[in-house]
This record gives sequence, C-alpha cells and structure tokens, in this order.
Amino acid sequence: MKIVKVINNNIVSTCDEDGREIVVMGRGIGFKAREGSVIDQEKIEKVFRLDSQNTMDRFKEMLVNLPMEHVQISAEIISYAKSVLNRPINPNVYITLTDHINFALERFKQKMMFSNPLIREVKAFYNEEYLIGEYAIAMIERDLGVKLSVDEAASIALHIVNAEYDGPMGDTIKITNLIQQVLEVVKEYFQVELDKQSLYYERFITHLRFLAQRVFTGERMELDNLEFQEMIDRMYPEEYACSQKVKALIQREYGHEVTEEELAYLTLHIRRIRSR
Repeated sequence: MKIVKVINNNIVSTCDEDGREIVVMGRGIGFKAREGSVIDQEKIEKVFRLDSQNTMDRFKEMLVNLPMEHVQISAEIISYAKSVLNRPINPNVYITLTDHINFALERFKQKMMFSNPLIREVKAFYNEEYLIGEYAIAMIERDLGVKLSVDEAASIALHIVNAEYDGPMGDTIKITNLIQQVLEVVKEYFQVELDKQSLYYERFITHLRFLAQRVFTGERMELDNLEFQEMIDRMYPEEYACSQKVKALIQREYGHEVTEEELAYLTLHIRRIRSR
C-alpha cells in the first residue's frame, strides 16, 4: 500500500485492494513520509474503513490534531462494543465517539466535568451499552491514567446506542425521554412499581426502544391482522386502555399516530409486566 496523504506522524490515508480510501494508524507511520511512499506493514496498528467519502473526509479532518492515544482507545472501545453487542454499528461512531472522548479528556484537564442528566435512564434502558461505557472509562483510566466519572460512562453509552439506531444524537435523547414517559404512564395508570429485574421488563424496554425509534423515523407497524387486535382488546381491556393513554401521549407530544397493531403489541407487553 502507498500513502495517499499524510494526516499526521501516526496516521496516513491509502487505498485498499478495491480502490476505496482507508485510514491507517500506527506509531510513526507518517513520520517524514511523503505521498506515494510505501507503508511499512509492521507499523500498522489499526485500519479504518468508513461508509462514504464524505464521512472519511470528516474523519481525516478531525484526526489531524488528535493525540494517537485518544484515537486508539476510542477504536478499542468500539471493537469491544461490536464484540459484546453482536449487531450492526454505524461506522460514523468512529467520528462521534472519538471526538467525544477527546473532548472529555480535554475537559478533565481543565477541571470542567459535566453531569449527565440521563444517567439513570441510560442505566435502566440501555444496560448493555452502559456496561460498555463503564468498561470504557476503566480502560481510559488504565491506559491514560485519567479517571472519568460514571456520567461519562452514560455519555459513551449514548454514542453507542446512537450508532445502533443510525440516527442523530438528538433523536437518541428523545427516544430515551419517550421511554421514560411511557413507563410513567404505565406506573401511574396501575399505581404500581415495575420489577426492573424481570425478563418481562427487559423485553418491554426493548419493545419501547423500537417503538420510539419508529416514532422518530416516521415508520408504522402495519400487520393487517384485525382478528388478533380485537382478541387482545377483548382479553385485556385494562391494559388496552393504558395503551390508549400511551397512544394519546405520543400523538400529543410527538405528533405520531400509533397504529392499532402497535397498540396490540404494547398491550401484550403491559399485560406481561403487570402480571409479573
């Protein structure tokens, strides 16, 4: 592989066997190197492949002034997240998470640490991602000697969640708030506390995550099974009435029309956690 552009002493861009631009990182890999120079294979530590040229250009621009250690630790966190979650993660997370971690470390130096107002919700709704965030701050402390707060674990978790949803971070925060609002409706309607340790609660949260995602993408669940919907309404009238309140909330706050199919599945989940 030959260097297309030297980004800094430790990062260069080149092309893979298909002619697509990639970014290669390794200590000293760009030091005194020039365009057209052959890359020393032994120095390669990490290769980045992103989904579009525009994203690649943004990534390269961001990397120019970043310490190699910040880029490296972000890449390790993302690799760990991929292995744990075992589901697709948008490659843009290399930009968003690397930038966030670099900014968090800079703020730490300046003693400008911020709290995360969503930390409780993140721990409750995105437990897997939050544990990845905790792993990340432990890794940062081990490798960089910087002890970030658990608030940063929640912030890192939200970046991972956002990469799973493949949407703007603003939508991820809205989704988190919507889940909390729906849970409050259910708790208030039945005057109960939900068992957060139960499998049914976990499944309910997962369902709400996808429901909230559909709200903000404008997708609709259309199954065209009238018999199933009527059966659920007839069997669980209280839970169905609670679902209607959720529907009214989503219509009022977010302008999204929840379908009857969505109501039926919401009713089933409410029934399960209520019976639990």
